[in-house]
Amino acid sequence: MTSDLRWLHHYEPGVPPTITAPEHTIQQLLINATARYPDHTAVRMVLRYLPLGLKVQARLSYAELNRLSDRFAAALAGLGVLKGERVAIMLPNLPQQVIAYFGVLKAGAIVVNTNPTYPALELEPLLRETGVTTIITLSGLFERVRDLQPATSITRVILTDIPDMVGRLFRRSVAAQVRAGGLMKAVSPQPGVYFMQELLAHSVDPAPAIAFDPTVDSAVFQFTGGTSGLPKAAELTHRNVVANVAQTSAWVPSLRPGAEKFLLALPAFHVYGMTVGMLVCLNLGGELVLTPDPRNTLLILETIAHERITLYPGVPTMYIALLNHARAGEFNLRSLRVCLSGGAPLPLEVAQRFEAATGGKLVEGYGMSESSPLTVGNPVFGQTRTGTVGLPFPSTEVAIVALEADPQGVCAPVAVGETGELLVRGPQVMKGYFNKPEETAAAIDADGWLHTGDIAVIDADGYITIVDRKKDLIIAGGYNIVPREVEEVLFKHPKILEAAVVGVPDAKRGETVKACIVLKSGESVTPEEVRTFCKVHLAPYKVPILIEFCQELPKTQVGKVLRRQLAAQATSQ
Repeated sequence: MTSDLRWLHHYEPGVPPTITAPEHTIQQLLINATARYPDHTAVRMVLRYLPLGLKVQARLSYAELNRLSDRFAAALAGLGVLKGERVAIMLPNLPQQVIAYFGVLKAGAIVVNTNPTYPALELEPLLRETGVTTIITLSGLFERVRDLQPATSITRVILTDIPDMVGRLFRRSVAAQVRAGGLMKAVSPQPGVYFMQELLAHSVDPAPAIAFDPTVDSAVFQFTGGTSGLPKAAELTHRNVVANVAQTSAWVPSLRPGAEKFLLALPAFHVYGMTVGMLVCLNLGGELVLTPDPRNTLLILETIAHERITLYPGVPTMYIALLNHARAGEFNLRSLRVCLSGGAPLPLEVAQRFEAATGGKLVEGYGMSESSPLTVGNPVFGQTRTGTVGLPFPSTEVAIVALEADPQGVCAPVAVGETGELLVRGPQVMKGYFNKPEETAAAIDADGWLHTGDIAVIDADGYITIVDRKKDLIIAGGYNIVPREVEEVLFKHPKILEAAVVGVPDAKRGETVKACIVLKSGESVTPEEVRTFCKVHLAPYKVPILIEFCQELPKTQVGKVLRRQLAAQATSQ
């Protein structure tokens, strides 16, 4: 199977057809940026804006970030952490998270990105199966770690707190607020428990000298979304991630080294936030502005306006929240130049409204944990094609193959304009799933093609439209129904804020269509009115039979709707 690379003719001027993936480690990105911009601000966390221009914040220059991550690496080595050990970072977006990330890598260990909102029941199998020996988290989460520790290989717990790097003037007030929220608790000294602040203060040794093979050595274990089952650990090498940083940076040739300000509200423990937010910014010598709570929409609005943010990666729910916030009109968002959307389909109305409000460009892309993550994107200042996720990235090939194998067991490529499963191949594709050879073999074939499990169509110019997840397809009365197609119609309804469509068991049709709907504030509509609206835009068999109005839709931390949970709830009712 080959790819004809037709999409290269539609690249934005300045975007190369291929990139040369640097043959070095992820931490070298920081080291190189420090050499170029030692005194520039690398990381800034803003917790609150006050009158008279005051703000509650923490700030690190590139030189400070590089030095502190060296110290942390030396401290880990002193605790006995060896090359290849798995170290979980279970933190919100904090300066300590960035220090820990580079420190773990400099120590030769593997970062296991871990969601701090997971309860012990969900955390335990993930940490056990990946063989995590050390975890870095908040003191307020210590009891959760202690509960699961006997069932895992964790022997070292390193604790930090949100106020640790806040300026002294506001540290006490922040501590009181965080303590009241349960994220900061007193933990007595005990064997196997360490405090990050003390490790950084007392460590003076240089980072250990580790020999790396970026092509082979794993850098990050990234858990898959888990929207359709127990997450697996995608094993990403240094080269996988560095290549994707290079690809993403090349995709936006207008980026200005040393001059951009990225707002990272996406969690850095998610692959999208890690690569597109944190690493692309720091590789560029930009200023990474962190916010620990992606749901604090007012703070995000304030931060964009006060900090003059130029690039904001997000997911559709985040852009919807900004547009619909009661105070959105009070803030000047015109500093935004580039906004990238991923993780879920971007409704056309949302993109149009956001670009009108900011003057910046909001384009949709596509990726997976298994591909570090980005593989496809719409040209930012080139020819964007509405409703598509865009064109394959430099050094990335795609193919669309039949959903079912032929008698010889082969899923043959389909014709242009026909739907099939999307396959991708490139230097960003993972090494495999950790300790899961059968799942790895099913995901990556002998020719290096990653089978995404997404249903897609490619047009004559190479623009790709994601139709839906293979596993989300609804089969009702013998008809295939794509949830996204129904959702796009629901989003056009003037009273609907959010919608998700799932299939539920039906005695006659096998499955039937159910729509879970969140209305805009102050609006009301009946199920029959929704169905009448849908009948104008959809074939009769696609119109939702069941309609449920919800206060909110269940989502992952990064804002992806949990269809599996909605379907399970519908089945149990």
